Amino acid sequence: MPARLGRLLLIGLLTLATSALALDRAALLDEANILLFPQPRPLPTVELLTQDAEPWRTDALRGRWHLLFFGFTSCPDICPTTLADMRRLLAELPPEQRANVQLVLVTADPVRDSPAQLKDYLSYYRAGFQGLTGDLTQLQSLSRALGLPFVPAAQTSGAYSVSHSANIALVGPDGRLHGHLRAPLKLDALRRALAQIMASESATQ
Repeated sequence: MPARLGRLLLIGLLTLATSALALDRAALLDEANILLFPQPRPLPTVELLTQDAEPWRTDALRGRWHLLFFGFTSCPDICPTTLADMRRLLAELPPEQRANVQLVLVTADPVRDSPAQLKDYLSYYRAGFQGLTGDLTQLQSLSRALGLPFVPAAQTSGAYSVSHSANIALVGPDGRLHGHLRAPLKLDALRRALAQIMASESATQ
């Protein structure tokens, strides 16, 4: 076989293999209900408080993967279901990947969700989840940047609720927004997709 024809055949085979891998990845992301952006998006500097009442800034998101979810501790359904699902999902990741991802509940109800309240609430899940609270303006700034909208409560007394997104933001070790885990969560496919996304990132570093 002439050398030129051999090279062309090799290029064709590599192209087909690359296309097949891309199709497989796209199918997995679709099955997992994950939206990945073509280019990660930078986040503004936001200052909040952790569940331990320690100062927190968005640059703390650098260094490992973070899953950020807006909710509130008095939420009757979406939040406890999501946190329970994520506890199960993260427990099923390989140990080295589980150590490289942190789930964060960011409150949409700062009036009731003090650091102490968040800490007590998250301790129930025994999964190492982190909580963030703080000034409403700062919370809304982070909410907009992450594409996770919430509507502040019109009242701040009595048994009120807060409308918020059920999606989860995926922030990479570069501190930028990479995409969303969209509701409803599909745990089996999510486990495979997250493992692949994190492995791909590690391979490019």
